[in-house]
Amino acid sequence: MKSKMKLSTKASPQERGKALYEHALAEMYTEGPDIKGVLKALREAETLDSADAAYALATWYLFGENVDRNLKTAVVLLKKATTQEHVGALHALAICHEKGEGTRESPRLAFEAYLRAALRGEAQCVFEVARCLFWGIGTERDRRIARIWLKRASQLGIED
Repeated sequence: MKSKMKLSTKASPQERGKALYEHALAEMYTEGPDIKGVLKALREAETLDSADAAYALATWYLFGENVDRNLKTAVVLLKKATTQEHVGALHALAICHEKGEGTRESPRLAFEAYLRAALRGEAQCVFEVARCLFWGIGTERDRRIARIWLKRASQLGIED
């Protein structure tokens, strides 16, 4: 990468992971970023339990950005990020479970991931919980409760 990052030898693994992720992110916003350097930094940050780095790498693998598309690797990284309740990872993992991309199709696991993200404030997932409840996807159909979630989604600016 263009600039070398200096980390305190006293930094915890979590602090090093966060710093590596932030450095990689900053590099991506430069003109002509060093993709190999960013990939190396993200991978190292992910090994230091950076949920943000795991999610960033997962999105690269999901969409084949800067790496070969690999849905199974993406799902492994998403699962790692969800252990720290990363809402973006929860949302993406829910979609993978609902569509059966990179993992087995599981409406129940999709609903659970949508719900976890919604409860942490992810607006689109509030709508997805309403949709699942309305149609009985991965959970019992409950249109009365679905309407409550749909109203909340609308309040958050998400329309059907």
